[in-house]
Amino acid sequence: MNYFDLPKIDLHCHLDGSLRPQTVIDLAAEQNIELPSTDAEVIKEMMVAPETCPNLQEYLDRFALPIKVMQTAEGIERISFELFEDAAKENVKYLEVRFAPHLHIQQGLSHEQIIESAVKGMKRAEALYDIKGNYILSAVKFLPSDTIPPVLDAGEKFLGNGVVAFDLAGSELDNFAHDYVTYTQYARDKGYRITIHAGEQGCGQNVYDAIELLGAERIGHGVAIKDHEQAYQRVKQDVVGLEACPSSNVQTKAIPELKLHPLKEFHKDGLPVTINTDNRTVSNTTMTQEVEKVMELFELTAEDYAQIYRASVEQCFASDEVKQKLMQYI
Repeated sequence: MNYFDLPKIDLHCHLDGSLRPQTVIDLAAEQNIELPSTDAEVIKEMMVAPETCPNLQEYLDRFALPIKVMQTAEGIERISFELFEDAAKENVKYLEVRFAPHLHIQQGLSHEQIIESAVKGMKRAEALYDIKGNYILSAVKFLPSDTIPPVLDAGEKFLGNGVVAFDLAGSELDNFAHDYVTYTQYARDKGYRITIHAGEQGCGQNVYDAIELLGAERIGHGVAIKDHEQAYQRVKQDVVGLEACPSSNVQTKAIPELKLHPLKEFHKDGLPVTINTDNRTVSNTTMTQEVEKVMELFELTAEDYAQIYRASVEQCFASDEVKQKLMQYI
């Protein structure tokens, strides 16, 4: 099977984890930011996480350098464009990218300017390549909760025009969902769709709570439901999309090794599981590589892939028009 040529959909990809190393060097020079090296290979080593990290924080530390150069409108637009360009060039037909605007205000940009720059870069790529996309606005749990409403307010004008959803990301404590009920309701009232990081490092109960308390329509990762029957059944009954990120899940020790990933079992039992990159640079991966790993290791067939692709279309937050187009690729 030619994995490169397969039409692909990526629903879980972080902007700040998917920069080109050379772009970091270029933007640092433009912004007078001192780097330890101007060698792209050295910078790449600083941005790529080890194949297995001792913990999630070790993985998250790889975002520090990218965030430094993502403080100007021009920089954010360029990074957004390049991510969609890179994805399009490996036959990704639809890409949902998430990022936390509040991490990019260090040089005075407003939330609206930040979101507008990301969307502008995406639309520039859409005009040049056979790819469609949307942005998901994330809140990171290490920041104060009162920083969330201003981001949602700023993104409201872009809903249906480049922005589609709200996400909670960052380190995962047990029972975190209880602290965010008000904020996800605020997002839903404005028209945001909801996807929540849960069941990655935390327990399966977090997935259940994300659905029950926060109204999650999709779950980022969700591997922990394999050990939590109530969460597993809730995902299955409510047809909640699971955004599986195989390489990342091994790196962060969400699972010990790839062959133990529950993705195949989820798929065979009819759960709407999808294959995604998480972070193209930090995980040193592409959609082609993620699909190939899963297909080869779990001995999946072309029909299995078609089912996963269809689940990705059904679970994506795109318009009906875009979904119809995506279905035509298979």
